[in-house]
Order: sequence, then C-alpha cells, then structure tokens
Amino acid sequence: MATADKPKYKVIGTRPVRHDGADKVTGRAKYGADIKLTGMLYGATLRSPHAHAKIKSIDTSKAEALAGVRAVVTSADLPEQGDRIVELGEGAANMRHLTANVLARGKVLYKGHAIAAVAADNIHIAEEAIKLIKVEYELLPPVLDVRKAMSAESPVLNDDIRTESVGSAPASKDSKPTNIAKHFLFEKGDIAAGFAKADVIVEREFDTSMVHQGYIEPHNATVFWNTDGKITVWLSTQGSFSVRQQTAELLKVAISNVKVVPTEIGGGFGGKISVYLPPVAAMLSKKSGRPVKLVMSRTSVFEATGPTPGSHMKVKLGATKDGKLVAGEAWIAFEAGAYTGSPIGPACMCVFACYDLPNGRVEGFDVCVNKPRTNAYRAPGSTHVAFATETLINEICEKIDIDPADFRIKNAAKEGVRRVDGPVYARVGMVETVEAIKNSEHYKAPLEGKHRGRGIASGFWFNCGLKSAASATVNPDGTVSLLEGSTDIGGSRTGIAMQLAEALGITAEEVTPTVGDTDSVGYCDVTGGSRVTFATGIAAIEAAKDIQRQLIARAAMIWDVDASKVSYSDGGLHGPAGKHLSFKEIAAKLHGTGGAVIGRGTSSEATQGGAFGTHCVDVEVDVDLGKVQILRYTAAQDCGTAIHPSYVEGQIQGGAVQGIGWALNEEYWYDEKGEMRNATYLDYRIPTCYDVPMIDTIIVEVPDPQHPYGVRGVGEVPICPPPAAIANAIYDAVGVRMHDLPMSPPKLLAEILKKES
Repeated sequence: MATADKPKYKVIGTRPVRHDGADKVTGRAKYGADIKLTGMLYGATLRSPHAHAKIKSIDTSKAEALAGVRAVVTSADLPEQGDRIVELGEGAANMRHLTANVLARGKVLYKGHAIAAVAADNIHIAEEAIKLIKVEYELLPPVLDVRKAMSAESPVLNDDIRTESVGSAPASKDSKPTNIAKHFLFEKGDIAAGFAKADVIVEREFDTSMVHQGYIEPHNATVFWNTDGKITVWLSTQGSFSVRQQTAELLKVAISNVKVVPTEIGGGFGGKISVYLPPVAAMLSKKSGRPVKLVMSRTSVFEATGPTPGSHMKVKLGATKDGKLVAGEAWIAFEAGAYTGSPIGPACMCVFACYDLPNGRVEGFDVCVNKPRTNAYRAPGSTHVAFATETLINEICEKIDIDPADFRIKNAAKEGVRRVDGPVYARVGMVETVEAIKNSEHYKAPLEGKHRGRGIASGFWFNCGLKSAASATVNPDGTVSLLEGSTDIGGSRTGIAMQLAEALGITAEEVTPTVGDTDSVGYCDVTGGSRVTFATGIAAIEAAKDIQRQLIARAAMIWDVDASKVSYSDGGLHGPAGKHLSFKEIAAKLHGTGGAVIGRGTSSEATQGGAFGTHCVDVEVDVDLGKVQILRYTAAQDCGTAIHPSYVEGQIQGGAVQGIGWALNEEYWYDEKGEMRNATYLDYRIPTCYDVPMIDTIIVEVPDPQHPYGVRGVGEVPICPPPAAIANAIYDAVGVRMHDLPMSPPKLLAEILKKES
C-alpha cells in the first residue's frame, strides 16, 4: 500500500543481496567473542548471591596468589565519580550509578551484581580464582514490588536519590532519600470536563513483568590498555561512540585515548547500549599489561544486564456513544531496577499517542527495586502502555457496539493533532495502517471454530534522528567505498548503501559499505530509536551530494567550461553541446584531474515524525490448559518509504514475534529472596517456530517529509501491538479479559475457571 504520488526510484524499493551476507552465512563474520589477540588473558566475574546487602569486606588475596592469575580488580580500582550526569546519545546516565553497576560500591542491589573480576591465563583458572574471593555481607530486605517500593516505609536502595520532577513541582531540597527517582506529569485540556462528556468510561489496572530482549549473543568485551595510555575495545555493541564515552568517563581518561572497534552483533534490541564489561576488562588489562577478554554467561546476561521493566498501570478512557474519545487518564509506575533509568518518559509519551485525545492526563514514576537496572527494549515503554490502552479501546468498542477498526479510524492521530505530552504531529500514517488491516483479506475472512477469536491493536513509536556521519570514496573503477559509524543490527549497512547509490545513480552492488571504528569515522549516535536508516541515510545522501559537487568541478575542468554549465543526473555528468561522462568514466579520470574524491555528510537536525502500526491476530484457546495458539497474524506498518522491502518485512515479523513472546510466556520470575529462578533459555520461554505462524506483513508508505526519500524507522513499532491484540483475541475467543502479562497458561486458566464458576 503506498501513496499515489510515490516517486520512482531505481535502487530504493529493490531487494539486493546484503553486503555482509556471504560472511554471515559462511560463519566468517567476526563477533565479539571471536576476537583473539596475542598474549590475551581470560576474565571471570564474581557476582552477588544476594539481592540486597551491604558489602562489609572483600578479600582477594587467595585469588591473587593462585598460579596463572595475572590481575584482580574491585570497585576500588575504578575512579570515584561523584554526582555527574552524562548524556550518552540515547539518554543520560548518572556516572555514580553507572560505575556502581559495573562493580558494586558499598552495596549489592540485585542478585548477579558484579563485585570483582579476575584475569588469568585461561578461563578455567579465572573461574577457579573468583571462588577464592571472600566477601562478607550484611543482608538487607529486598524490595521487589514497584508499588511497595514507592511506600514511605520501604527500604531505600540508594541514599543519593531524590525525586526528580518533570512537568510538576520539583522535590524539596531537604527531601528524604527515596526509591522514586523520577516523576512525570503531562496534561492537555480539561480532564474533568472531558470525562463529564463521556457516555461510557472504562478504567482498569494492568501489570507487566520484566522481559528480556532475547538476543542470542552474550555481552562481551576484549580490551587492551597499551603502555602509551591508549585503550582499544573490541565488542558487540549498538553504539561504539557511546561505549567510547562511557568507558572514558568511567575510567576518567580522555575520549581520544579510547578507540572502540565494533564487531558484528548477535542482536541487541536496546540491551547492548549500556556498558558492563569494558571498564572492568580495561582495568584488568592495565594491571596485567596484556589484553583481556570478558564474556558473560547466559545466566549473568539474564541476572545482571538490562531487561525491560515490569510495570503497574492504571488507565482510564472515556468516549461518547457515537464513538468519539473525549478523555484519557494514565498512572504508570515502572521498575527502574537497582538504579534510575527506566523508559517511563517514553511510556508517558506513547500511552495515548495513537489517538486524537482532546483531554488527557498522564502521570509516570521511575522506581528503584532490587532487580537489574533496566534498559531499552524495542520501543521502550510503548509496549507496556499499548497493552493497557488498546485493551480498553476494544472494551469501549464492545460497549457501544462499534467495529474496533472503525473506532480507531474515527479517533486516529493525524497531522496537526497534539499529543498529551505536547508535540504536534506532522504527516503520519496511523489511519492508513488501520485501513490496511480493515481492508485486508485476514480481517474480512470468517473465523470459525470453537474457542477461536480475533483481535486488533495499534501501536506507536516516535522514532528519533540524533547525530550521524558518513564518508564515501570514489574508486577508479567506478565503485564507491562507504564508511559509516552505525553498528549494523538489522541490515542497516545495506539500507544506507542503497540510499547513497540512489543519490549517485549507481547500483547498490557498486557500493561497498563498512562500519568504522571510532577513530575512523565521524561521531554517530547509537543504533537505536529506529534512527539509523533515517539519520545515517541522510548523512550518506549528503556525502553523495558532496561527491556530485566535486565531480561537477572535475568535469568542468576536463571540458574547460564553467562549473555552472555542468549538471549531475542519472548516474552521470552532463555538459554543453551534449557532452557526457558516466560515473565510471569520470571515476577513471580522477587521478589525472586532482586525485581522490571523498564525499562527507552529516545529519544532526532532522527528526522523524513518528510511526504507527496496526496488527490483527487470530487465536485458539485450549480451555482445559489455558494455552493460546496463534493461528494467523497480519501486521500493517507505516515505514514512510521501504528502502529494502525484505528488511522492512523482517523487522516487522521479528518485532511481532517478540511481542507474541512478551504476551504469552516471557517473564522474569523472582522468588521472595530476589533470586531469578528462570535465568536460562530452558526456563525463560521465548517463542519458537512451533509457537508462531508466518507473520503476514502489509507495508504502508506515508513518506516522512523530513527525509529526502521519506524514510521512517521501522524496527520498534512492531513490538507494541501484539500483547493487546492477543488479549483482545483471547476475549473474543473465551470471554475473558486479561490485564496481566504474560498471559501464560496458569494465569489464563485461572481466569477461565473464575469466569465459569
């Protein structure tokens, strides 16, 4: 589905073989754990067995005395940070908290919290050595529930946290330490007057569990601290420049002394932005004088890296009997984990973002609990709130007897609508995604069979732009070498190369893209926020324009005419009297006309208008077991312009599958001591090929005017609708409304039995 006036492109919209494909399918691609250096040592980390405790003493003497051990570090080896807030590209971090998360200082705040690390000749010696480190603890009661953590009687995790207010009165300077790190408040219109106009009001409470991003590759880092003071880091990351800054800040060295070399990455989805290992490996390397590799175990990844937060939400919506939303109110509390930083801000921005809501109030809280510090996970915060809002939307539709798709179209956000949190939409495609589902074969098809149901839901992510840089060198054979700094997770190097190729009028195969290290390319923000194809694409297009300008000057020189008489189009140069040089022809003449042509481009001001998706799902419920089987699934999403349709389809399908897992099975399960009891993929249940059908995709193209080719980010929206769509389908199948995630067999069966009794 596309707009009628869609431009004609030669490269964009095609499906070339990805440039890194051969190395990926043959196993030659180098991932973080594949790095091997001469003289390299292997590291292991001692982690806390307790969720909340004071560290009274650490004795590393026996570990240091073990044969083969070359270095041992604790938090005492890292510089003191003080209270410093540093912007890291996709959010800011308190450096005092970040360093304490890397190696515990004074207290452990979750089971798995790193305490010390050892570097040894091999991993077996290192693992034996950490068992010899003696730690004396004073146990403290764990705080595991977000509502209890907000209570004034709850134990406080961090004595330096005071509530930071956004949109409301700031906390008093003499306020007491608290677990409530941030408080957000957004208001629009008159909420009381809005609800007074409503003919139907629905209000429900919702709970979601912590969920892991599910990347297959564990966190890793190999670091060499050279005698000249230069530090080189090899790792899998979503942002090499962010790692450079975090590492430099934590070690208190100049960023110019840190070079980050990104390897291929085996998934991230937001979970590989924060650093855990590079500063530790760096200190081990400095002490030992040799490169050190650290690789997390699967259990450590679950227990000690950032999942998405659990939440408690209260959401209320009001509508008139003719199907018009008039008011909405949301109260949202997120588990930040041990330290502040949950995506509560984005949640507050997204909760009512799909709709034209004239009166709204949104209140959000970032709350510390004795669990790992949370991180982004694909549209962080949006999936939580979409589950709540989209469930209520369908309940309203049932009460006033209106088709759920028609209701969404009638109330959809569109150009000129102001969100509750303030921004006004430019051209967006919410209506088009709902229309695509309504007009789909899936939505129109009859659904027959006992205990079968159909549900739909929509979702939103605002996307972002931030900063990117790229350079491109014209080779004598007419090919172009593209250097960019955005680590490639979903095929972005090819998507960026295609935009450069389109701008130059050459083929995608004639561009060789490379993801550079931090010393080789200009600053790029993280691969996150659905920004790379948009922003780094703009940087590549600007580099292509720079190349065009330089080639025009070269052609003018060759033809001995004024440059104003020369133009560039259709992959070649055009001059007076029918003069013409193809890209290959001019490239072959560069060495004789002034040398290399290198184009440079940046993007820093462009910001996306946001993206929407609407999903439709059919389910069958086994009422004896509470198990849900996905029968059919269709996802429609506005991607602005599909650069590489196969990648767009893959992103939509991947996000939908993750959302299905979040909806039905995935959760961090903690006992009363704060121990995660399912910290392996045997017990943490992600979907397999047996759990999902083929995800059908409908690509909607409503170009974003802020990008030369109309690109909108794709990767995050598709995870937002699945839980609500499935919850709505479950209700259609068995008449039970689910308000807790995951909707696992025990939970669903309990609700079915409750309804029957």
